[in-house]
Amino acid sequence: MPRSGSYIRSMPFSNSYARLPERFYAKLPPTPVAAPRLIKWNEGLARELGIAMLDVEVLAGNRLAEGSEPLAMAYAGHQFGGFVPQLGDGRAILLGEVVDTKGVLRDIQLKGSGPTPFSRRGDGRAALGPVLREYIVAEAMAALGIPTTRALAAVATGETVWREEPLPGAVLTRVASSHIRVGTFQYFAARGDEEGLRLLADYVIARHYPDAAGPREMLDRVIAAQARLIAKWMCVGFIHGVMNTDNMSVAGETIDYGPCAFMDTYHPEKKFSSIDEMGRYAYINQPRIAHWNLVRLAETLLPLIGEAQAQAAIDAFPSLYQDALSAGFRAKLGLKDEQPDDMTMVQELLDAMAANEADFTLTFRRLYEDALPDTFDAWRTRWQARLKDADRETMRLANPAFIPRNHRVEFALAAAQAGDFSPFEELVQVLSRPYDDQPEFAKYAEPPGPGEIVQRTFCGT
Repeated sequence: MPRSGSYIRSMPFSNSYARLPERFYAKLPPTPVAAPRLIKWNEGLARELGIAMLDVEVLAGNRLAEGSEPLAMAYAGHQFGGFVPQLGDGRAILLGEVVDTKGVLRDIQLKGSGPTPFSRRGDGRAALGPVLREYIVAEAMAALGIPTTRALAAVATGETVWREEPLPGAVLTRVASSHIRVGTFQYFAARGDEEGLRLLADYVIARHYPDAAGPREMLDRVIAAQARLIAKWMCVGFIHGVMNTDNMSVAGETIDYGPCAFMDTYHPEKKFSSIDEMGRYAYINQPRIAHWNLVRLAETLLPLIGEAQAQAAIDAFPSLYQDALSAGFRAKLGLKDEQPDDMTMVQELLDAMAANEADFTLTFRRLYEDALPDTFDAWRTRWQARLKDADRETMRLANPAFIPRNHRVEFALAAAQAGDFSPFEELVQVLSRPYDDQPEFAKYAEPPGPGEIVQRTFCGT
């Protein structure tokens, strides 16, 4: 548990989003829970935020902290291609905002905090498993250097939630640069609310892109941020699993970890989500879907910037993404200087990985360690001829040894649901140093055995 220290200060919340008109949200408090118990407090993140440990009653939603103006945000979204004009926070409450130690405004939100006007007959609660999954994966992504929402705390509620079976309930405290999504803009566009669009754009500019001179430049910044983000996903084999427009943050952070997963065996069409039957959000489709989602964002801004400006902004995405992807994979291959055939070499390696059913993460880590299997000899010869002086440190920091492997995550969740949180704690510890050799935890770098392979992951709603 955290101890008192100079990094700790009192934390009255503010809530700038609550200063927007009432049609942007519904104000309501979290629904109290029966018997809250702290499972995990993220002291490292608390230090970044410059805050003291929050009381478990606050983390559970049973009591409000000073200055908190809790609200559920309104938004819409395309879900698997179909538009839903009203979604919103159906099981999340934004408690407020704090200014972190770098002067950045950060949202503090409770997820699983009870029903809201946007719950659509849902119970507004979260089960323990999905809460711990989001904690594990979000913190792993942060350690990998990928923009993401963060997990500040996990609390058991002492209550049962019902999905297909009775499950222990929990609440996640989530931290984000903001929770504004592409779907937030769609909510106002669907209502023909041009004033709402302008107010929202002004808010996003002031909060995230203060150097942007208006909505067009804001759109440029969002597109560039998403191009960089998706490229980072692709470079570590991450599959989000549910890239709906309401799950795309305008701040360029990974948000809403549901049926997400990291690939073990590489295949470009890999998918895990149990609800993605057609593979819309498969690994190889993520850049295309991101582009599609951003087109939807540009459409909402047409009343503010016009069609020509929106089209020009959107047309920039493919090259921005390709540049970011090329830079990421050049780092993974240790290539210092850029050459036109770099991505051809990358694709040849990926093709060989798919043909040999090679593990995505281990293949690149073994390349860094000069331990690539003999099956890749032909490719390695071409790579070595291209390589003049490998940037070893860049390679190390681009090729993690440890990712949240699905079978390890599932093991930790099963143990936690049975009352043993030690596998969860150890997994979180290992994943906090993904680029370091940790020989004492070597088992966490190993791919699953035949009986451990996870084929499907599930959303927590």
